[in-house]
Amino acid sequence: MTIFLEHRAKWISYLFILLSLILLSLSIGKGREWNPAEKLAIEITAPFQKFFIGTISTAKDIWKNYFFLVETRQENLRLNKKIDLLEIENSRYQELLLTNQRLQQLLKFQQNTEETFLPARVIGWDSSVLFKSIIIGRGENDGLKINMPVVNSKGVIGRTVSVSHNYTQVLLITDQNSAVDGLVQRSRCRGMLKGRGLSECSFDYVIKACDIETGDAIVTSGLGRTFPKGLYLGTVKKIKDSPDKLFKDVMVAPAVDFSKLEEVLVILRSGFVPGASIDD
Repeated sequence: MTIFLEHRAKWISYLFILLSLILLSLSIGKGREWNPAEKLAIEITAPFQKFFIGTISTAKDIWKNYFFLVETRQENLRLNKKIDLLEIENSRYQELLLTNQRLQQLLKFQQNTEETFLPARVIGWDSSVLFKSIIIGRGENDGLKINMPVVNSKGVIGRTVSVSHNYTQVLLITDQNSAVDGLVQRSRCRGMLKGRGLSECSFDYVIKACDIETGDAIVTSGLGRTFPKGLYLGTVKKIKDSPDKLFKDVMVAPAVDFSKLEEVLVILRSGFVPGASIDD
């Protein structure tokens, strides 16, 4: 009783609202106009009904949207995973396509010469300051020996210098220990292509009377029994003719981009001479 007295105003309000709802429900479906009491009841109760119905509707919308967002997020995760898989497959396809293109170029180069070639894959690098070489996945078991020339469809790469049963080290033409007898393809002037340890070579011992220009192609001369004649070595990039020197200073850009080297061809020369140097 004490609680009822303390909250008397609240209970009276509740009872009034309940009474109004009862009166309003009694008039539903009777097809007559509301009386003053019913009008008063509807004016009082309608805002409450509107509030409760709006609250319920909002809660339903939030609940639906929550599940919709959860399903959408799960779908996005599935789609993102599918996109990642497709990107991986596309990357592998592009890699296979590029590899196929390189192999086709090697095959075409091989078909245009009478030399016997053995394809090999580059499996390692040794690119120190003074020594530049690669390791290929072929060796004695495949018929490789020292001083065999190594090329690709672009031109000369180097020569074999160390051979084990299954692997071979190839000295690049950019190495400072490398020297290949060459010709200016246009004028037939001779010189010696030597490595500089960087991404360029020098074409030494070019006499002053030699007809050589920037852009000229340098090819192998065929001397020395190592490299066949006519293989592309590089392109003349810079020429300096000093009056106090006996020979011209010529710089050459190698034909091969060694930074992108993945597959090579080893020329299995029948005229191989054990221990023969490049400039014999």
